[in-house]
Amino acid sequence: GLLWQLRPSDVEVELLAHTRDVVSQELPAETGLHTGWVENGGLFIASNKQRLDEYKRLMSLGKVYGVESYVLTPSQTKDLYPLMNVDDLYGTLYVPKDGTMDPAGTCSTLARAATARGATIIENCPVTGIQVRADDFGVKRHCSHPWWVTIAGADPRPQSPQCSPRCSQGDVGVFPWLSAPSHPPSIFQNMPNVRDHDASVYLRLQGDALSVGGYESNPIFWEEVSEKFAFGLFDLDWDVFTQHIEGAVNRVPVLEKTGIKSTVCGPESFTADHKPLMGEAPEVRGFFLGCGFNSAGMMLGGGCGRELAHWVIHGRPEKDMYGYDIRQWVHLGAVVSLLSRRFHHSLTDNNRWIRERSHESYAKNYSVVFPHDEPLAGRNVRKDPLHEELLQQGCVFQERHGWERPGWFNPGGAAPVLDYDYYGAYSQERHRDYTYNRLLGDEYTFGFPPHHDIIKNECLTCRNALALFDMSYFGKFYLVGPEATKAANWLFTADVSKAPGFTVYTCMLNKLGGVESDLTVSRITPGDPASPLAPAFEGDGYYLAIGGAVAQHNWSHITAVLQDMKLQCKLLDCSEELGMMSIQGPLSRVVLQEVLDTDLSNEAFPFSTHKLAVAAGCTVRAMRLSFVGEMGWELHVPKADCVKVYRAVMQAGARHGITNAGYRAIDSLSIEKGYRHWHADLRPDDTPLEAGLAFTCKLKSSIPFLGREAVEAQKAKGIFRRLVCFTTEEKVPMFGLEAVWRDGKVVGHIRRADFGFAIDKTIAYGYIRDPAGGPVSLDFVKSGSYELERMGVTYPARAHTKSPFDPDNKRVKGFY
Repeated sequence: GLLWQLRPSDVEVELLAHTRDVVSQELPAETGLHTGWVENGGLFIASNKQRLDEYKRLMSLGKVYGVESYVLTPSQTKDLYPLMNVDDLYGTLYVPKDGTMDPAGTCSTLARAATARGATIIENCPVTGIQVRADDFGVKRHCSHPWWVTIAGADPRPQSPQCSPRCSQGDVGVFPWLSAPSHPPSIFQNMPNVRDHDASVYLRLQGDALSVGGYESNPIFWEEVSEKFAFGLFDLDWDVFTQHIEGAVNRVPVLEKTGIKSTVCGPESFTADHKPLMGEAPEVRGFFLGCGFNSAGMMLGGGCGRELAHWVIHGRPEKDMYGYDIRQWVHLGAVVSLLSRRFHHSLTDNNRWIRERSHESYAKNYSVVFPHDEPLAGRNVRKDPLHEELLQQGCVFQERHGWERPGWFNPGGAAPVLDYDYYGAYSQERHRDYTYNRLLGDEYTFGFPPHHDIIKNECLTCRNALALFDMSYFGKFYLVGPEATKAANWLFTADVSKAPGFTVYTCMLNKLGGVESDLTVSRITPGDPASPLAPAFEGDGYYLAIGGAVAQHNWSHITAVLQDMKLQCKLLDCSEELGMMSIQGPLSRVVLQEVLDTDLSNEAFPFSTHKLAVAAGCTVRAMRLSFVGEMGWELHVPKADCVKVYRAVMQAGARHGITNAGYRAIDSLSIEKGYRHWHADLRPDDTPLEAGLAFTCKLKSSIPFLGREAVEAQKAKGIFRRLVCFTTEEKVPMFGLEAVWRDGKVVGHIRRADFGFAIDKTIAYGYIRDPAGGPVSLDFVKSGSYELERMGVTYPARAHTKSPFDPDNKRVKGFY
């Protein structure tokens, strides 16, 4: 029943705010019943600078949403909470309007409100199956009702109206806590709830008692779930729980002499990425899920419930729920396979991956959320053809969607990701001299990391000579068939019905006009014979290249649209069959002309075109595109030929100063040029007009496309929020969530930020609004005086209406 208003996510802050409004105001007003809401405040404990820096980031974000919070010194904390030991504190964050709700009271009040509005509540009634039927196109749909929602979790705590479906071996841990009674009169009365993240414990006011709980590195896995366990509990394992008692006694010493009133130990669902599972299952249309809440179900329930209701009624949520979106729960024996917008089947069919990632999700529940952290669990599942080649050259990999993709290159040599050691739990021996983990630890800062200059060198080499980026983890789909053009016209905002050989940058929207994706679409001709570079097909064909981290989301979106339209075309996935390397920089043409058998001049090979060519004796698809703002080409290569082509390019580029570069460099180079990153500065709750991407919409044509009516309506009404580029003169690291001040008022927050090495400035992108409620015109943007607030400190900023680097787009066209 704890509710903390601040989280390191703008969407979650909004979800929490709605839950708070529901339990503290709306439900009591509607029903006349009390949810048990107690506004006693929340206190976050910091034992080191990094932790307090994290809290300061939350404080700055809170100002955007009107969440009152204060950073306190140890002595101020002692005044607020006299029973607390503050000798080892670095500081605290106090949020006065945090609180707790009573789970039983909240559920009873929700039930009363629901029945008053016509709902029927049936208890003691297990669900044994879901009836589905297949339509004429083979699409499975729920058949007994237009829609069905399952919110059954695996958290049968007392008075929680939930049942327990079979769960995967890896996503459930046993979660204990105890209740310590107070001395009369109550010594805990009106004390704020406490989260001591570094000790991994929380202290919750519960009537006249104090509840103590936490998250350990060795949770007990629930291997077999009984169908009869609903509302059941376990006996507390004191060997596991003792570490939490020690942490609690250190923080509140009086607990050492306080008796134990009761103990509670129940199962807790933890997902592989620490996010709930919500949304419609694509293979059973009309079947929705809302479960796997990672111990945050009570405080996220109100906000997520509203979004799920909107999802059911309108086809999508109002907010950006991509991080929670799942598309199918499939039972495979004892393992739950999650085919979703965010999990690939190669991961969810992998029991080791589920178990490892779910354990790490639980064990790191209270860890500092650093901007560039990476998981150690469930790694090396999806490797591209260049993985071993780049590993030996010092590649420090990132994990995205199961793929190992290049992050940056360590001059000190190889840094392989080793098998997961469970942080030493379960008698596992912890890795020693673990280079990758050590380099990852260097990132545990909200300042510039030690390898900041290494990333700088990758960026500037790309700007001044050339760099090779392995982008093989990209999603690579073919949309083919007799009605492929009809599908493409509806799916894509830009006019992609060009002649074969042309490539178009475009968006895909939902019906509310929100951006579901940005991608490149290339018209192709059939292959004869068929190959991963050119499949055989009848009708028309389009090649789609999509960022790998969101490839599954794109697949689900396109598939759902094709099902709804019942079009005669297919979506083919060749992501695993093709590698992709991007060679970018002013010398890219000189180097690639030695490798490719085709003329690379501007006249013969202009920007936004593609053709099949031969490189090192191998057929490749060369595409003249850039995601970093330089002249360059992407080479899409059959996986068996990737190493050969890579070595040929590196050999030709050696005398021109070529370097390997990773996604940390791409992040910097792309924000410097003003290119968008989907799900950072471009999300499903942003429109192309708000994001500065109106040029991708074929509004001057008469061709209808999904979301067009919403975009046209917004254009007529005016834009009331707009994405703006900011730079600061002071070289201070920013990562997103910083508050944006305009003329002394908060007008928004930063979505994405990085350091631009070519312009030698911090660059940040955020959406701003007019506090007076008017439209946000370019004149409004240019007329204000801006500051960006980072961890409670404001820095003067300049707003830009064009990219601060190469605003005339000369470099991508080869003009230097």
